[in-house]
Amino acid sequence: MTHVSEKQIDAIIERHAALQARMATGDMAPADFVAASKEFAELEPVARAASEVTRLRAELVSLRDMLADPEMKAMAEEEMAAIEAALPAAEHDLAIKLLPKDVADERAAMLEIRAGTGGDEAALFAGDLLRMYSRFADTEGWKVEIISANEAEVGGYKEVVASVKGQGVFAKLKFESGVHRVQRVPVTESGGRIHTSAATVAVLPEAEEVDVAINDNDLKIDIYRASGAGGQHVNTTDSAIRITHIPTGLVVIQQDERSQHKNRAKAMQVLRSRLFDLERTKRHNAEASARKAMVGSGDRSERIRTYNFPQGRVTDHRINLTLHRLPEILEGEMGELIDALIAEDQAQRLAGLSDD
Repeated sequence: MTHVSEKQIDAIIERHAALQARMATGDMAPADFVAASKEFAELEPVARAASEVTRLRAELVSLRDMLADPEMKAMAEEEMAAIEAALPAAEHDLAIKLLPKDVADERAAMLEIRAGTGGDEAALFAGDLLRMYSRFADTEGWKVEIISANEAEVGGYKEVVASVKGQGVFAKLKFESGVHRVQRVPVTESGGRIHTSAATVAVLPEAEEVDVAINDNDLKIDIYRASGAGGQHVNTTDSAIRITHIPTGLVVIQQDERSQHKNRAKAMQVLRSRLFDLERTKRHNAEASARKAMVGSGDRSERIRTYNFPQGRVTDHRINLTLHRLPEILEGEMGELIDALIAEDQAQRLAGLSDD
């Protein structure tokens, strides 16, 4: 476990107190007050955890001094045992709170799901995944909006992109990027044989216009007539948009809306998020080049999870976690899975700090 020094703790508590005192004077420019308030709010839980560690360590020192007194020794030993049991958890909590934050954690997310190997069954599975994430979003109080969808004739999706907005969306969904595999008997299979299909999930932090500067000269924009499977979304006007970002080769196609203007706005929203994620991934790879974390690599070609219907289980291969709650998880009860992934990521990052 990463040990937090007395010097670090003192610095946290002093900074917290200094901010509080400075804000209390009221003698600050509005912009400075906003900045100080933001830092104070972010530091508040860290300072509380630091104060708790300080309190427990100080009590431990006092109790050790009491051991020399025969009349107090028994009581001191009893209280010491309780504090020695509580202190590691308090130190771990503080170490977690001191981990560098992912600046994208509080952002909304762009969720992209694509059917992979398995034909119609893969498209149906992509639909199941979208429903699972949508149900989970409901329990978290988030809002899901479909940005674009390429529906399969049998149901489900060949590809679907959705915006998920709410508090801390990216922090909870960012470990979902990768290949999701399903093992089940397709409804079209008369022999009862189990088939394996896959879908790829990408979760990108949603970017604002201020995050990504896009030069109009770097864009190639094609406008054409929209078309859809089975006569759906057929349009009589040239409203579909294909935007190619020339420097990166990224291509975004948007045709779900009847308005060219709306299709362009949605396509730019997706492009911004993909460019933002591209830059963020480059930065992350540069910072993590010395070691590769088990969780959170964001490699979308990596098989991360298997949904096995005959056995009613879900296995996350990155953390070797198997839950025999497949129906509930597909209904959006993903909390246990997501909490385990976050905990593993924190453990990996703490270990990385210890190695440095």
